[in-house]
Amino acid sequence: MEKRMLVPNEIVDETIAAGVKKSKLKTLQMIILGIIGGAFIALGGYSSAVASHSIENFGVAKLVAGTVFPVGLMMILLGGGELFTSNTMMLIGVVDGKVELKKMFKNWFFVYFANLIGSIIIAYLIFASGGLDVNGGKLGAYALKVAAYKGSLPFYRAFTSGILCNILVCIAVWMSYGAKDIIHKIFAVWFPIMAFVVAGYEHCVANMYYFSIGLFAKTNPAYAEAGHFTAEKLSHISIGSMIQNLIPATLGNIVGGAVCIGLMYYLALKRIPAKVEVSKGLKM
Repeated sequence: MEKRMLVPNEIVDETIAAGVKKSKLKTLQMIILGIIGGAFIALGGYSSAVASHSIENFGVAKLVAGTVFPVGLMMILLGGGELFTSNTMMLIGVVDGKVELKKMFKNWFFVYFANLIGSIIIAYLIFASGGLDVNGGKLGAYALKVAAYKGSLPFYRAFTSGILCNILVCIAVWMSYGAKDIIHKIFAVWFPIMAFVVAGYEHCVANMYYFSIGLFAKTNPAYAEAGHFTAEKLSHISIGSMIQNLIPATLGNIVGGAVCIGLMYYLALKRIPAKVEVSKGLKM
């Protein structure tokens, strides 16, 4: 009977192979697929906000948001797309000698900024379509609330939260590489991503969307009024605040994905020789 899941050391090889393929993408492919990836994450973020923004119970609201948000990564992994945070695991291909360091950095650079473009495009389309007017403008107020919170995070909190976030995101992608059919891939992705959303960790690509939609929402005073926002809170929603959040969140995501998941598994399963037990039989 054919296996439905690869074992961990086989997933290492699968992840390295995926990194090799990513390193061979042409620049235009990286940009197009990166825009798609950023767009899908943004759509997941918007949908989860629609589902959860009016729930007063904090835990229930987080659970509902976490249940919906994983659709973004599912669309990327099953439909196609490039996501910076999961591409951090390309590092093990470099360590294994199968991916050139400069090609990894090229992929990271173009995919990162393409993810940003995709996030901005979806944020604008949602804003222009009246998508934030849901529930009497309370969804617009929620967009401001999320962006203001993220814009006020200190560097070290955003950095450490970014590490925790990408541990969960990359283990989701890692397990999806080990799954051989769509159903198993969906379940492999769903629960770790749900955990990161429920916990509220910092994901740089998701934050690209949250800040973009927050900046668009800020241009409509009705949303600030619906959320009773002060000028001080609104001051945390700016391009400067976005950059101040994305830098530590991105660095944390790199550590969480490239080191805590990719490199740790690679060292444990590929670089450290396993002891082979040889059965010598029974001596009579």
